[in-house]
Amino acid sequence: MPEYKLELKQLVDYPRCRIYRQYIRTLVEDRSIRVSGGSGLFYYTALCSYANFRTSYKRIDGISYTIYPGEWICKVSEIAAWFRTRFHHQALSILDALQQQHYITYTKLGRGNLIKFKIKGWQKFNKVLDYNAPCQKDAGFFFMPINKATELVSSVCCSEMDIVLDLWINTVYNEKQVQGSESGPVAYLRNGTGNPLVGYADLAQRWGISKSTVGRILTKLSDMDYISLLSFPGRHGSVIYLKNYLSTMFDVADVLVDKEEIAMSLNIHVSVSEDEAANGDICANTYDVSNIDISVSESEISVPESHIKIALSKTAQILAAGGFYCCECPHSKYKLSNLSGSKGNYLDRLALLEQGNQERFLFEIYCKAEKRIFAFELTIALINGQEIKKRERLQ
Repeated sequence: MPEYKLELKQLVDYPRCRIYRQYIRTLVEDRSIRVSGGSGLFYYTALCSYANFRTSYKRIDGISYTIYPGEWICKVSEIAAWFRTRFHHQALSILDALQQQHYITYTKLGRGNLIKFKIKGWQKFNKVLDYNAPCQKDAGFFFMPINKATELVSSVCCSEMDIVLDLWINTVYNEKQVQGSESGPVAYLRNGTGNPLVGYADLAQRWGISKSTVGRILTKLSDMDYISLLSFPGRHGSVIYLKNYLSTMFDVADVLVDKEEIAMSLNIHVSVSEDEAANGDICANTYDVSNIDISVSESEISVPESHIKIALSKTAQILAAGGFYCCECPHSKYKLSNLSGSKGNYLDRLALLEQGNQERFLFEIYCKAEKRIFAFELTIALINGQEIKKRERLQ
């Protein structure tokens, strides 16, 4: 009777995102990012950042107003300053649009000089405090529902500020179900694959703009140190990492993102040029592993020895960046043993490799060729005539 092994894994959803009020203040003050002609995500987020968590009282022009959780009252000029509109009627038209979409409700007070607005559904995603006290507007955080942010982004064309917030809201960090998130906070647009790779065409459709505009905006945000944009060759796409995310969200030091490390975790090949393959050269930005000992002859493996050494030099660089400092030591020795058990002549094994088979190796690091200190399993597969380093696993 056949036997089966079943693996059940829960798919985690992210219904809301935590956003700090001070971060929104920083965005409002950054005049280099455009807000005009947007979808309303930035405007809605700005209003949420001022909403109360508890009941408070505010006295304006000798009149005391009661403000409940999810509400706030202010002058029209203040809202115009948040929205960066030149005239009051422009700010009011934005409020009208958000009210028609059932995101907020608002009323005019004091002959139209004051606005009292309420965020609809506030209590569903944000805890309401029972006691009455003044509510600070420049500290703390609130929760943004992901579904409302996605609806706003999908409604009309997005502004540059909408795109910044969309990336921020859809960022995950150290989530096992999202590849590459262990290396840094990565923007994952929840396509169900667990892969953060995304193409400009998909982003253009999501944000309602052209692919050229997507490229221009992402390049601009990268130059402004808002994001780290890692683009990969071919049709793989790009990976977007958020800068200053960890320091803002968790008050810890931000991490540096290495493109080669991300390529390894996402199973993206690192190309070997024709010159490197012909001369066996090792790139200037990689580590010298010319002293590697390959314990099987080249006739018993389908990947040329020169290609293996180039791939391992890049692997050593990634390992050194990840804390394996022995890869930087000139006294370290390397040994590679074949684990695939390949049989047949070279052409037969190469044909199997082209059909999707893999070559498995035991990659060992020795201290002065005496004591083994680290061991890895290295799998190399062939894609479009080139070898790729597909998976490494510490044993």
